Amino acid sequence: MKKNQIVLGDCIEELKKFPDETFEMIFADPPYFMQTEGVLLRTEGTPFKGVDDDWDKFKDYEEYDLFCNNWLKECKRVLKKDGTIFVIGAFQNIYRIGYLMQNLGFWVLNDIIWSKTNPAPNFKGTRFTNATETMLWCSKSDKSKYTFNYKTMKELNGGKQMKSVWNIGLCIGDERIKDENGIKAHNTQKPQKLLYNCIISSTKIGDLILDPFMGSGTTGAVAKLLGRNYIGIERETNYIKIANDRIAKVNPIIDDYSLNSFDIKPPRVSVEELVKTNYLKSGELLFDKSGTISAVLNKDGKLTYNDEIGSIHRISALILNLTNNNGWEYWYVKRELNSNNLFDNLISIDELREQYRKKEIK
Repeated sequence: MKKNQIVLGDCIEELKKFPDETFEMIFADPPYFMQTEGVLLRTEGTPFKGVDDDWDKFKDYEEYDLFCNNWLKECKRVLKKDGTIFVIGAFQNIYRIGYLMQNLGFWVLNDIIWSKTNPAPNFKGTRFTNATETMLWCSKSDKSKYTFNYKTMKELNGGKQMKSVWNIGLCIGDERIKDENGIKAHNTQKPQKLLYNCIISSTKIGDLILDPFMGSGTTGAVAKLLGRNYIGIERETNYIKIANDRIAKVNPIIDDYSLNSFDIKPPRVSVEELVKTNYLKSGELLFDKSGTISAVLNKDGKLTYNDEIGSIHRISALILNLTNNNGWEYWYVKRELNSNNLFDNLISIDELREQYRKKEIK
């Protein structure tokens, strides 16, 4: 199966051709069944181009539900057991899709709200301005060990835990793909920032992403940008040309975010290993942060405290009268020189562990 291509055809029929459990992630932006009727006018009287494409038209809800159930069923089959799927929709369809997904056994992880910073106004003034869309982020099952790059998303969010409300503007300016007449090439083009967040949060470099409704190619463009692979399905030849031209211009950016460096777990280091490499010394005292409580470090990395012998975690928990405790954060050792040039100042054993990782582990 060739990666990094857009397949021409009906999404359900083409999905049936893929092997089971092929993709690490799926992003699906299906027809919303908007049921747009008549001509919508701006306040000054000019027509507003809404979603009136043939691909968004269905006879009724029964036909739409059958269509969605069929492509969702195939997506579940081709999704790897630990993969995840994002499905985006609006009030017209997202509740129907959520119902179908739960019936098929998908496990909802989040409903992510895309809060549009520049939504189109409600021209008639008969409703609230519709400023949001909803993405359902689901794993294949409740047993899936899915990827979530929590620390990378936190770093992207300025050091704060990323919330499930994303404030992102609609595509405007240079981001909006236009045809040779200067008219927007696709009515429902999604912003790159939206796909960036989805892909960065739930995949690793080299993963394979499926978009069964490729449209203007945002998924493929961002996948290539971040060093991921993609396969798209699209039934409109003009959209495929637009998407391929767009993707061809993308140059990958391999940085700490695309590599998910913030979520890479450092190699395990034991206290015994620090003793063997002289970062810690057998027989010396380890102290609490105040320097008033101490325990003797043994050759095997365990501590002796009064008549108790145990790990740095067990002994610190015993002192604090807790069931469990992180000993790396509790214990300190005298290392740094004080004003009298004596080893008296305390340094965390966790800091010594980091020094060991940087110098000793290749």
